[in-house]
Amino acid sequence: MKGIESIAKRALELKQSGMNDKEIARELHLSENTIVWLLTKGVKTQTTTNDAPQDIKIGWKSIGVFGSRISIMASLLSDILLEEAENGGYEVQTAVGLAINGIPLATFISEELDIEFAVYRPPQKKVMTGALSSNYAGIKGKSIVVVDDVIGTGETMAKTIEDLKNMGADPKLILVIVNKTQMRDIDGVPIRSVVRASTLG
Repeated sequence: MKGIESIAKRALELKQSGMNDKEIARELHLSENTIVWLLTKGVKTQTTTNDAPQDIKIGWKSIGVFGSRISIMASLLSDILLEEAENGGYEVQTAVGLAINGIPLATFISEELDIEFAVYRPPQKKVMTGALSSNYAGIKGKSIVVVDDVIGTGETMAKTIEDLKNMGADPKLILVIVNKTQMRDIDGVPIRSVVRASTLG
């Protein structure tokens, strides 16, 4: 229970700082259902973990604290991208990093493969559209790879792919460190990850 208490405490701190449930879920690499449970039930009623949503918390701080380690992870993702591109007979022109955690990975991938770099900010609500940062490369008419750290439920990535296609991009691949889902693609765009995490039972 202690681990859950510390996560619930962090979720509450983020909520009090003004973040909504979706933003907290993204920050803590948990589903929104888990965040709602943590904020409303998880600690207040001192329940057992049996009624908690099935979820896996992903933390990669040991990688994220040093640029050199992020670069190594990005190099691994670059290798996966090259393999997929060769097998699929295509070239990628732009690495699109999802704010916030996909940005450093996409930056290093862009540098290693000498391709363009773009930044996409997902919407905070389902009905909204995300935004492409105007300070970086455009994506219209380009073959792109979409880069993030973790796919939790797949909801954010599905909206991302929809938005990027509507902006005129041709997403060829989704690259992440961890895929917490059983999905192998989103809207026809293959997902490749370093690790696929799933609950059994």
